[in-house]
Amino acid sequence: MNIPYIKDLFQNTSITLASFLDQIPVGIQLLGLDRRIVIMNQPLEALLGVSLVDIIGLPCMHILRSKACVKECPILKLKKGAEPISLESDIINRDRQLLPVRITSGPIEGRDGKLVGYLEIVEDMRLLRTFEERVRQSYNFGRIIGRSPQMEKIFNMLPILAESDSSVLITGETGTGKDLVAEAIHQASKRARGPFIKVNCGALPETLLESEIFGHVKGAFTGAVDSKPGRFRMAHNGTLYLTEIGDLPLSLQVKLLTFLDDKIIYPLGGTKGFRANTRIIAGTHHDLEQMVKKGRFRKDLLFRLNVVSIHLPALRDRAGDIRLLLDHFLNTFRVTFGKNIKRFSPKALQILMKYAYPGNVRELRNIVEYAVNVCRDDIILPEHLPSYITETNLENLSDPADRETHFENLLPNRQDIMVDGTWPSTEKNLILEALVKATGRRSKAAEILGWGRSTLWRKMKQYGIDS
Repeated sequence: MNIPYIKDLFQNTSITLASFLDQIPVGIQLLGLDRRIVIMNQPLEALLGVSLVDIIGLPCMHILRSKACVKECPILKLKKGAEPISLESDIINRDRQLLPVRITSGPIEGRDGKLVGYLEIVEDMRLLRTFEERVRQSYNFGRIIGRSPQMEKIFNMLPILAESDSSVLITGETGTGKDLVAEAIHQASKRARGPFIKVNCGALPETLLESEIFGHVKGAFTGAVDSKPGRFRMAHNGTLYLTEIGDLPLSLQVKLLTFLDDKIIYPLGGTKGFRANTRIIAGTHHDLEQMVKKGRFRKDLLFRLNVVSIHLPALRDRAGDIRLLLDHFLNTFRVTFGKNIKRFSPKALQILMKYAYPGNVRELRNIVEYAVNVCRDDIILPEHLPSYITETNLENLSDPADRETHFENLLPNRQDIMVDGTWPSTEKNLILEALVKATGRRSKAAEILGWGRSTLWRKMKQYGIDS
């Protein structure tokens, strides 16, 4: 076999090209203009399970057997002076194993500057994928993601909770991931093969909610033409997740307490009970202890539900998790929407890192989904973010002290408006006072004023205090 030489590089001593390439610890091959193999180093021979003697002169695609070869060979895009092309794909070796690889292809020019062939570097990605998977697993439990100390503590607790059948109460602000935690506990438990049934206690009126949860018999009420099993019975041998348990009417709280005591459910209008082997997980964003003091939640039910309690921290209190979640959802949505978006621009990232996220992880996810949808470039810029994020408003300030200072600075200006005693000046003052009380959170200010959030935004824009 004719082996090429590299000449005149080491004090006029010639070395074989093969011995030179074999010292490089990644797979390398040289191809002719016809894309047939000229030489291949030992690391690539080992990866493919072939010998250069047997394959020299054969078409590259018959040896690599890569998905990239079938779709569109990157070498076809290479011209004289072109930049190397790198892509992630896979190959099939002689043992019929599908291996993840990164292939980098570049042109080779002769001394006269003409294109004479191509260089391909084939990197084995298995170790990197294994490392990435280990890192990913260390930062998540089920579909919950985080690396902050608060989330690590929760991750350590969840496998222990999954082993028992005790009732679990999950608390936390809206959007913190209570539903995901409930599902993760179920999936990690011995009940994983059973059903996971979710009921939103605040989504239906009391009469319909009782039937939905406990079921009803035929003729129990007008329109009950058939019997209905109810969610408790549907969750038999599995888990029933009662989200927004704080919205459960007092009459149904009594019925739920009865089930927790004897594990028997009685459908609406029926006299015969059914023993349900169902684990209860409840979630709420309300302060149930305060609700007990106000007579809106039963104290004995709180004791029964609160056998084990998990509190999910707000995203603003999870140091280090915002960037992790931004990158996670960017990767998720660019694959989902088939976009070639690589990253956030420094300015966009600065805006996203400073934002307070009153809607927590759910809001962050929606923001990234929106940005990936509207972005037509390979980098997400500030103009690709929702407009309310890029506005210079208080919600962009994550520090409560900064928010309070910001609006306190606005308050002196209202004195100029109060002198005429008109309703617009009074209304503007009311808005400013509400924003101060709410430390700049528009949703909270709207609640204080008794308005919808859209009404508040419209009024703020009307009075020129929307920035």
